[in-house]
Amino acid sequence: MVLRKFCIRNGQSWHLNQVPLYESEIFRNEVLEECRSGSRIVNLFGTLEESGDVRMSAMTSKDDDARISLFSVKISKDSPVFKSLTPELPEVQGFEREIAEQFAVTFEGHPWFKPLRYHQNYRKVPDLWPGIQEKPIPGSYSFYRFNGEEVHEVGVGPVHAGIIEPGHFRFQCHGEEILHLEIQLGYQHRGIEKMMEEGPMERAVLLAESIAGDTVIGHVMAYCNLIESLSGCVIFPRAEALRAVALELERLSNHIGDLGALGTDIGFLPTAAYFGRLRGEFLNMLMELSGNRYGRSFCRPGGVFFDLDPKMNDDFRGRLSVAKKELKELTDLFFSKPSVLARLEGVGIVSEQTAKELGLVGPAARACGLSRDVRTDHASGIYRFRHLPVSLASMGDVFARAQIRWLEAQRSLDFLLELLDQVPKGELCTNVPSLKSDQMALAMVEGWRGEIAHVAMTDTQSKIIRYKIKDPSFHNWGGLAMAARGAQISDFPLCNKSFNLSYAGHDL
Repeated sequence: MVLRKFCIRNGQSWHLNQVPLYESEIFRNEVLEECRSGSRIVNLFGTLEESGDVRMSAMTSKDDDARISLFSVKISKDSPVFKSLTPELPEVQGFEREIAEQFAVTFEGHPWFKPLRYHQNYRKVPDLWPGIQEKPIPGSYSFYRFNGEEVHEVGVGPVHAGIIEPGHFRFQCHGEEILHLEIQLGYQHRGIEKMMEEGPMERAVLLAESIAGDTVIGHVMAYCNLIESLSGCVIFPRAEALRAVALELERLSNHIGDLGALGTDIGFLPTAAYFGRLRGEFLNMLMELSGNRYGRSFCRPGGVFFDLDPKMNDDFRGRLSVAKKELKELTDLFFSKPSVLARLEGVGIVSEQTAKELGLVGPAARACGLSRDVRTDHASGIYRFRHLPVSLASMGDVFARAQIRWLEAQRSLDFLLELLDQVPKGELCTNVPSLKSDQMALAMVEGWRGEIAHVAMTDTQSKIIRYKIKDPSFHNWGGLAMAARGAQISDFPLCNKSFNLSYAGHDL
């Protein structure tokens, strides 16, 4: 039997009939073989068909040649059972739990089969976890426990100090050492994927900006790219360039903010205060560009709403040049002090092998030596024409994750200064044609936390019938749990901040 391999690229759309449908065992073997040969899982999700069957689609990426392989398999409504891939491919554990929760599919052999977001399944059949719907928040889950007279348990959250979002951390400790950390999320579940399918485009774009409040540009760019792909709309180069300006300003503000927060956590107040001021500079530039400190109402399908006039361009270049100088002085101070290095080095280590097995993305992956960056591996928009070097570290500790933020901030500043020197001329926005019928599309964006992936499908009437969102936090929460293992519980705030993951982005 000759298998038909179907490959796609970032920002591409295709007819639904082009997607090959495999038998269960062949599907498993193909996905596993792809990953053994160097691919990774970009997405694994289910779609409810009119028959009541569930179609499961897998997207695997071989980053060195920018191709993405697409596979699908049908899971019968009469026997909604599938042999789990997780024992052989740990990075799919969350994806399988998500599909189980959304479509009441049992994944046989899954080693950690528990609810992900605590919501009713789309098939409207009895849930796999009886009684869960009587508990609107995840409060009755039986956590994994260590036994022993000297082992104690520490529970943190879901209510945290300040304005941090809800999530529960359950530590199993021996003295100060963390033996195991289990992270329970789901408190932020809003049902955004379903809302994206049900409303008009004018509403959906506002929802896209609200997926993760600190990643407005990243998620709305993915949404816009998806709609443009499904409609065949080609935007003007100037709009592509201005989107990249906003995306890199968002990256800068968050990376610099995280460096300042790490300074606060270790009590190194000089940089904590100054990084905070510098973060405000990038947020102010984003506000001047878009009218909002987080970039809301800037990107829209077909282009952007606001322009960068020559005076603003000159002002931005001057302020970015000053910020580049200030960043060097600050980071030289931060990364040269023995008191800082003593708190960062060797804390919260995630090995390259563990990062690969868990499917980490973004700075968390690059801090472990994994070269994964959508801007380079699956470039779209203005990134197709401007090379942005990938920053890598090898230790996988808090220091490495901080160092990656420093390096990426420098690269973003260089990128912006070069881009602002040569912003293409032209229009800002074009009309978006009607969506094509019976299509599927993928849009990937390198947000500041890592790879964002949006997938959409249309029916015969060109209506969106499935919208799938994947925030980088979906991959990386497991990395935080592993970083804490073996660390001191007093070091957990440092580990947590060095990842700085999104509760809302995971819970959707």
